[in-house]
Parts: sequence; structure tokens; C-alpha cells
Amino acid sequence: MAKGSTKSSRKGSSKSKKKERAKAAVKAVERKDLLEAKLSAAREILPESIYKELEEKLGSEPELGIEEKALVVEETVRQYISKMAQPGEPVGTVAAQSIGEPGTQMTLRTFHYAGLMEFDVTLGLPRLIEVVDARREPSTPMMKVYLVEEYKRDREKAKEVARKIEYTIVENVLHDMEYTMGDNVFVLRLDPGMMEDKGVTVERVVNALAKAKIGEVEASEEDPYTVLVSVSEKLLPPDYMYDVKTYREIEEKIKKVYLKGIKGIKRAVIQEDFEDIDGKRRPVYYIITEGSNLREVLNVKGVDYTRTITNNIHEIAEVLGIEAARNAIISEILEVLNSSGLDVDIRHIMLVADIMTWTGHIRQIGRLGVSGEKPSILARAAFEVTVKRLYEAAVAGEEERFQGVTESIIAGIPPLVGTGTVLLKVAPRQG
Repeated sequence: MAKGSTKSSRKGSSKSKKKERAKAAVKAVERKDLLEAKLSAAREILPESIYKELEEKLGSEPELGIEEKALVVEETVRQYISKMAQPGEPVGTVAAQSIGEPGTQMTLRTFHYAGLMEFDVTLGLPRLIEVVDARREPSTPMMKVYLVEEYKRDREKAKEVARKIEYTIVENVLHDMEYTMGDNVFVLRLDPGMMEDKGVTVERVVNALAKAKIGEVEASEEDPYTVLVSVSEKLLPPDYMYDVKTYREIEEKIKKVYLKGIKGIKRAVIQEDFEDIDGKRRPVYYIITEGSNLREVLNVKGVDYTRTITNNIHEIAEVLGIEAARNAIISEILEVLNSSGLDVDIRHIMLVADIMTWTGHIRQIGRLGVSGEKPSILARAAFEVTVKRLYEAAVAGEEERFQGVTESIIAGIPPLVGTGTVLLKVAPRQG
């Protein structure tokens, strides 16, 4: 009798375990379905880039349970919706205040790049003004030239690329130059150290001077680093053999003879950084240039054209297009603000970049650009040159429609932002 009861209890316990496992399996499926449903809903709401990032991060966190992942998806969607601008919100005014207020705390400083050839780069408020004014040429044009895998880990190979890029003329490798009034021979003494640094040979100097058609050129037999230039009669006529001005002009012409490199790149300095590879810090090299010529530099062998950048936004627009210029404006403003320790939401900066580039070309934030092209007469007049703007509008017979914030405030009309976007009419009751 006891044996029979034991068997029945065992069967009962095994059945209950099976039921529990079945319930757990059903719950797991339900939880999985819930997560998939949440992700599906999130895909409809979130931008593709944020959704992909969310999906990747959920996949890389195995310790999170399905329910916890579902909560993460919910919270992401909730945060995204809460951060969206509400209809009628004056996003332009908020962006202007958000960038303008921290801008008052910015410094008037420059960043110093140390190296064999030292130079400074403008940062802080002057650089921010350059970007939003869409200056054709930055006050300190520069490039950050990244190198491909086989070049970036070898300093000598990086130096080879830097030599190809740096614009070099005779003056850069010249120690001194001598000439005697009444004689057409100019004696050039070259600097061996500078020649080695620039990767220039005496033969290259001789050939370059010969191509310049200044006169007969030959290397001295007595000194390997001396070059003799016998100036032709065309440049130095017999009547001008004692004319100081003519000799000075010839001297300058010799100094400016091109040897190698890319026009616009005055200097190229190799900078060292470190990367963690297999748990070890290994050096990687890149090049900082004084001067910019993006189109030519991208064609140099060894240069990583996918990462190389310039601080000349107009040049980026010409070479890579307006979308690349928009991204450059965003990154330049962010870099300036971050270097001053200021935290500004990227959406304000994106709005500025969009306003500057949406027409397909770069416009400045000023009377010659965005502000000067506003459709409102009063808004244009309120910014700069008030009388001139009003006079031009009157001559052209323009009409003010009071659709913007500035002109509405000038006229004392509630602007069409916030609650002002809603217009209510009360119809009186009939009867």
C-alpha cells in the first residue's frame, strides 16, 4: 500500500514540474514577444541611427533579462519623445541663446602646435566668429592629415608623406646668397640640414633653377652644397648691371623657385598619438599642416582620404559637397565649445549648420547671408544698416506680412510662436 502511494506522489510531482516548465516556457515566449513588439514599435518612432545603436547595445548586454531589455526600449522611446521640440516652440531663439550665452565665456586664445616648424591655430571666440561668418579663408588654415595603415605606424614613412605635402621653394633650403654688382653670377649656398629635413637634393635644386629659365645653372666643383647661377641678359641687361633694384628682383625670383610639394601647404608637422593594440600602447602618426589644399592632399599616396580634414569649410564644400560642409560646421563649432569647456546641446549647433547650408551653398549668419536674406523688411532693417534697408524696400515696393518673430515684436503684435500659433474665434450664439 505504501509503495503505491509513493509511485502516485512521484507521478504527481513530475506532472507539476512539467506544468511549471510549460508555464515558464509560455512566459518566456510571451516576454520575447513583448520585447519584439516593443522593438517593432520603437523602430516606427526612433530615427534609424538611434534604433540601430539601441539594437546593438541590447545585443551586447547578455546579463540583461528580456523584461529588463523591454524596459530599456520603453525608456529610450520615452526619453526621445520628451526631447522632441513641441509644435510652435521658437527653436531658433532657443538655439541662439544656447550658443550665445556660453559664447560670452569663451577666451580669445590660440592653440600652439610644437615641433620642428612651430605654428599657432586660432581657437575660442575668434574661431567661432570665423565659422558662423563663413569666412572664405580661415585666419590660420590647417589640415589634419591621417595616414593609411602601412604609413601611420612608421615615423619615417610619415615623414616621407609630410615631405611630399610641404610646399618647398629654394628659400626654404638656402643658407645665403651672394652676388657682386657688375657681375651676372649669383652664388647660392645651400643648408645641408634643411635639405635633409625637406628631402631635397642639390640635383633637384639645379634642375628647378634650370626650368625657371633664369640663366645657366651649375653645381660648384669646390663645394657640393654651392650652386652657381649665371643670369641671362634677358633678365639682367648690360645697362642694368649696376642697378640695385634689378639685382634684388632677381634675388627674390631665385628664392621663390618651386622645388616640390603642394601649393598652400606652408609647413607639415608630424604629431604622435597612441592606440591600444592587443593590450599594448603603440604609437601612431598623423600630420598637421599650416595651410590647406584638400583636393591635392587627398591624392597623395599614403594619405587616408576617408579621415583627412581641413578647417576651411568652403574648401570642403567645393571638394566633398555641401553635406560634408554641414558636418564640418557642426564639428568645428563643437570643437571650439568643447575646447573652452562649454557644454551645448548638439541640436542647437545642427540647426545653425542647417540654416547656413540648406540652400546648397554656405551662407554666413549676418547681413550678407541669413539675416540679410530674410523675407521681412523690418527683420532685415532691425539687424544692420536700418535706413538703407527701409529705403531699398520702399523703392522696390515691398510689403511687410508680419509672419516672423522680430517684425511682430517691433509692431507690438503677438508673434506666431508658442501659444501665438493658435488663433481662436468665438462665434456668438444664434437665437
